[in-house]
Amino acid sequence: MKKLLNAILILGAVIGISFAVPATTYAASVIAEQCQGDTESRVCKNQNSDPNALIKTIVNVLLYIVGAISVVMLIVGGLLYATSAGDSGRVTTAKNTVMYAIVGLIVSFVAFAIVQFVFNTFAK
Repeated sequence: MKKLLNAILILGAVIGISFAVPATTYAASVIAEQCQGDTESRVCKNQNSDPNALIKTIVNVLLYIVGAISVVMLIVGGLLYATSAGDSGRVTTAKNTVMYAIVGLIVSFVAFAIVQFVFNTFAK
């Protein structure tokens, strides 16, 4: 039952993120259309016309969120371990939580490095 609940939560997070990215891209395109010829607005002055910069920003924000969640889960795993009181089941759960949080951090760092490499190499 726990595995099913975890799978549903992960699927929900992935679906939620997949809805957020197109909405953000659409919002940026609307801003770009409305800023045609308007240079007085603060939004239009700061608006970047480069779509690669927008995509890079979106990906970086998503990776930041994943990294933050991993850090929170690392803290939760530490608290679970500290409060396990020697119960082997709770110790195993805490160790798995810490291990997967560290894996999440590593994945987010590697993904960030890959995104930076791709944009610095191919988006010139």
